Amino acid sequence: MTNHWTDFRNTDVALICGSNAAENHPLSFKWLMDAREQRDCKIIHVDPRFTRTSAVSDLYCPIRSGSNIAFYGGMINYILENSLEHRDYVLHYTNAALIVSDGYSFDDATGLFDSYNDSGRSYNTSNWSYKLDEDGKPLKDMTLSDSRCVYQILKQHYARYTLEKVAASCGAPIDKLQQVYDIYCTTGESGKAGSILYAMGQTQFTSGSQNIRAMAIIQLLLGNIGIPGAGVNALRGHSNVQGSTDMACLFHLLPGYLPAPTEALPTLAEYNATTPAAPAWWSNRPKYIASMLKAWFGDAATEDNDFGYGWIPKRRATGRAYHHQALFENMNAEIVKGMITWGQNPVVAGPNTYEMLDGLDKLEWLVCLDPFETETAAYWKRPGANPASINTEVFLLPMETFFEKEGTVTHSGRLIQYRWKAVDAPGNVRSESWVLDRLTRTLKSLYAGSNKPEDAGFLAMTWDYPDPEASHANFIDAVMREINGRDLTTGKLMNNFIGLQEDGSTDCGCWIYSGMYTETHGNRTKSRMVDDPGDWGAYLGWGFAWPVNRRIIYNRASVDANGKPWAGLRVYDPKEGKLVERKYMEWSQAGGWSGYDVVDGGAPLRTDSGELNGPFIMFTELVGRLFAIGGLADGPLPEHYEPWESPTDNTFNGRQNNPAHFIGKTAPDTRGDYSEYPIICSTWRVCEHWHTGATTRNMPWLAELMPESFIEIGKDLAASKGIKNGETVEILSKRGAIKAVAMVTARSNKFNINGKEVHQVGMTWHFGYKGLVQGEMVNNLTAQVGDSNTQIPEYKAFLVDVRKVNA
Repeated sequence: MTNHWTDFRNTDVALICGSNAAENHPLSFKWLMDAREQRDCKIIHVDPRFTRTSAVSDLYCPIRSGSNIAFYGGMINYILENSLEHRDYVLHYTNAALIVSDGYSFDDATGLFDSYNDSGRSYNTSNWSYKLDEDGKPLKDMTLSDSRCVYQILKQHYARYTLEKVAASCGAPIDKLQQVYDIYCTTGESGKAGSILYAMGQTQFTSGSQNIRAMAIIQLLLGNIGIPGAGVNALRGHSNVQGSTDMACLFHLLPGYLPAPTEALPTLAEYNATTPAAPAWWSNRPKYIASMLKAWFGDAATEDNDFGYGWIPKRRATGRAYHHQALFENMNAEIVKGMITWGQNPVVAGPNTYEMLDGLDKLEWLVCLDPFETETAAYWKRPGANPASINTEVFLLPMETFFEKEGTVTHSGRLIQYRWKAVDAPGNVRSESWVLDRLTRTLKSLYAGSNKPEDAGFLAMTWDYPDPEASHANFIDAVMREINGRDLTTGKLMNNFIGLQEDGSTDCGCWIYSGMYTETHGNRTKSRMVDDPGDWGAYLGWGFAWPVNRRIIYNRASVDANGKPWAGLRVYDPKEGKLVERKYMEWSQAGGWSGYDVVDGGAPLRTDSGELNGPFIMFTELVGRLFAIGGLADGPLPEHYEPWESPTDNTFNGRQNNPAHFIGKTAPDTRGDYSEYPIICSTWRVCEHWHTGATTRNMPWLAELMPESFIEIGKDLAASKGIKNGETVEILSKRGAIKAVAMVTARSNKFNINGKEVHQVGMTWHFGYKGLVQGEMVNNLTAQVGDSNTQIPEYKAFLVDVRKVNA
């Protein structure tokens, strides 16, 4: 998330796509309501159904699930064809002027970028790069007229995405589509700010990562990155989803988004050789990995042993996948023998539930940590199962809820906040910290004295935290200090990550969190100061936002090439009761950077030779990437492909599906066809239940508010099927069938898609066979396919049929 929730009050136009923010993220929506009142903010909602968000928006535009890139591609084309881009921003702060390698190409007849390997379903991305001069610097054309410059390539690529073609593919009324484009593109004016808000309705597709890339392209073209009220902003589904990714709960990352090593990088030197070149901030990666290793292995980590780098498990570079869906395939193949599920209920949450259950049946042991018995913990006694035939040994450890423990969470705005315990847990319920501490100490005792090389890293790992049973607060405090980092020569806490070293003289568990706990300020995540100089909603004294308490990342883009705030940048002044022009950041040669946020990177506006120091400091070229060099796995530019199951052919290019997306082993045999399953289905949330419902379906008052699983069916579809509101219906996909209560409503849409009338339905996914209220699991219906880059399952677009159940 580039900006933060409070910053939404600075927005002139909010585009909400793939999110029902008013219902599912009501606190974020509060700030948009302030923006509407204070600055006449326009709220646009683009979604397959009319929701509570639609009801309070200024404009609602329906589109069918799975047509996101068509919608965004149409906006990119609309911007470029009508010269609506923020020209100065695009010239100076994006790679629009840079010249792309001659080897790069895209063929819309085949729907493929260059260098595709059909047998491996993958690209060689080496051509997705720049032409270089004799000094190795990218060539550029500041007139943007060169046919190989990024601007012209972008313009050519999206010329196919006309209003008419996009409307036909999305099923959107063309007048509504043009209204959306017209209103949102006004934010390309200097001083205007447009924010794009999204949730899982953008990511859970086979092209999910490219959906987000398309948003970023739009925001870069309109000058909406790095300024207040703008950005690409993910509304996270848990209070600590941001924190979990920061701390490496994803298989391919180490804490702080350091890439996890593979067998192809057996030494620290080889790992560090992959570090991006300066001036990219990622050039500091050797400092961050060395400091992390020192935090993990302490005195055992020395320069002579690569600071313990060899002890980190190395995943295979090829031949085996480690993401969620692959893990269950590996269980089925009996490669994975045991599993600990910690804060997760995969039987309800995972795609194609039957694949999940088959995998669990083959485990030797399963440990579930949860306040309640979940469907995963009780999978061996699921409806229709014979417990006597299942040999998996299952352990359920009752855990404290978030009300019953203290510690930090990191929410959508990268804001780390400490939360204190509200009540004591009942009986012998324990905290995760206690379990983790006892598990680690027990294993260390059991492995003590081992001479096996594979055990050396675990034995070398430091574990000297206070006993959480004696004081959970002290345990958390010690962990936070280690995560923040220490100067090992003085024993003092680091002020920030600037001082981290690669020689072993500093430790730091997660470099982006460094600065949250310092000698001067103490534990800054506990801070609750409400001072707001400048009235921008930055609240620098409230909690701690990574990195270095910065509230808007890339905030040096809030000034022009002369270091002055973009003309017309305005904030609401509560004392004057009106909008006033005011800087957010500013540069002066005499005084350097000043403003109401922590400056991003802190480099001078220009180098000694007069070149502009771009604000996008994570990239070597220091500018935002309209064209992604190196690229994602499925292309340097987002291109529309249909979902795995679709009611229509792809009309934008000659390939139906994303050429590099994940296809599970069972997926080809369980793929539904439109002739048999003629209805689009998507999954979504309700405010009464939380994710798989493991907690909320055990709360009597919430169970009473939302007692049954239901499917939203449009009135026309219900009439054609003879279905009445409140009746039980059967929903079928190629994977399975479930029953639910019919909610006949005008909120669900039918679409005219490329001349074909297609209905869309939707279901809550919070139900299972445990809890005070129960229901059949919607993920019995979803397919085992996923995004090319993250492998996140395609929950938001699959084909079903709906039938009335006769009494």
